Amino acid sequence: MHEIGILISLILLIYIAYRGYSVIVFAPVCACVAALIASYPLLPLYTEKFMPAAAGYVRNFFPIFVLGAIFGKLIEETGMAKSIAEKFSEVCGAQRALYAIVLSSAFLTYGGVSLFVTVFAVYPVAASLCKKADIPKRLIPGCIAFGSFTFAATFIPGSPQIQNIISTRYFHTTAYAGPVLGIVTAAFVFALGMAWLEYRRSSAQKLGEGYGTGHTNESEVVDNIPPPPFLLSIIPLLLVLVLNYVFTQMILGWDAKEYEPLFGKINMATVVGTWALVIALIIGNLLVIAMFGKRLGVENIKKCINGGAIGSLLAVLNTASEVGYGSIISQLPGFKTLSGAITSIRVGGTPLLSLGIAVSVLAGITGSGSGGLSIALEMLSAQYIEWANQLGMDVQLLHRIASMSCTGLDTLPHNGAVITLLAVTGLTHKQSYVDIGVCTVLITTVVAWGSAVVMSIA
Repeated sequence: MHEIGILISLILLIYIAYRGYSVIVFAPVCACVAALIASYPLLPLYTEKFMPAAAGYVRNFFPIFVLGAIFGKLIEETGMAKSIAEKFSEVCGAQRALYAIVLSSAFLTYGGVSLFVTVFAVYPVAASLCKKADIPKRLIPGCIAFGSFTFAATFIPGSPQIQNIISTRYFHTTAYAGPVLGIVTAAFVFALGMAWLEYRRSSAQKLGEGYGTGHTNESEVVDNIPPPPFLLSIIPLLLVLVLNYVFTQMILGWDAKEYEPLFGKINMATVVGTWALVIALIIGNLLVIAMFGKRLGVENIKKCINGGAIGSLLAVLNTASEVGYGSIISQLPGFKTLSGAITSIRVGGTPLLSLGIAVSVLAGITGSGSGGLSIALEMLSAQYIEWANQLGMDVQLLHRIASMSCTGLDTLPHNGAVITLLAVTGLTHKQSYVDIGVCTVLITTVVAWGSAVVMSIA
């Protein structure tokens, strides 16, 4: 009965998220449903479990959300994002329009720009390219989602996206953990995803289907102010990546004992990922303002800072609420049965596939890669670390498998980013979700779980 209560709670949360209601409000409500069925007291669970877990998530990752959102707004407002998208379009050419859309989306994502900024920046260029090449507009969401959600965000080591940083706190690793595994699997994902998109383009062409007519939210690349040169546009993004690595190595060499009189004992391994990225993003933001401050003007700079800060609140509170939800669920008797079933998966005797499935399932349930990853690692990371230590396995593999696995089932139809992407492009689930699903759900999940199996039996 307890397991059924958890299942009912999860289905209810998925349905509410799909209907567009805020998980900030309804995640604790859904958790209380499961707690009621298990006859657990609600108020102590809420104040002693939900709120500390949610607040802990905000404490750990809030600066990354805020600084990343401001950085993204500055990249958008200065025209740098547009410049990068146009350059990839120029290099790839009209006949390789889909490659241009995917690569420009991926470059912005790996440079630290948020998905939502990437959508607004790339979509106008993507629409123009597809019109010129007479490629169906319905393929655009799949291309943007593939470039933004998958290999650039969590597979390639060093990504500053939150899904790659979360694992550093639990596994005491850095953003560059598991480099060989990450690069090889990213190449597989890219090859498979582009093969699918090109197949869809070719099939449409054979059937005589072009860009189409009667579309809504049509966008043109129109701007009275030309974007900055490409080489100038990429400097801040590359700087963030380089500084993230430099400060990671520097902080790992710091002696934590000198901080103990003021802050108590600090485990440097748990904070290095956050500290390094915070410093890198601060410098990146200041550089953009220094380079393009005159172009933006004081009012637009203020708009970027305020808009980014306010926009980040919704993202961090959504995820924090989902983490709080997971903290309540983990206290219920039924969870022990469910987690036991997942952790009993022992392909090759390693925890890799078990970890991958746990993260993927929870990401799918919550409709959030970062939310599912945080919940899974908050509840199960200690078990997986102990398991890996018993085998003498490098925990960097746990980091990379966990981060890769949160990218997959999170983009089921109820995912908020998917809904936003379709709204911006003026398309529907019926028109475009097949390509989004194949590229971001099927391919990434198969590669992540497949690599876990291969690494387990190798």
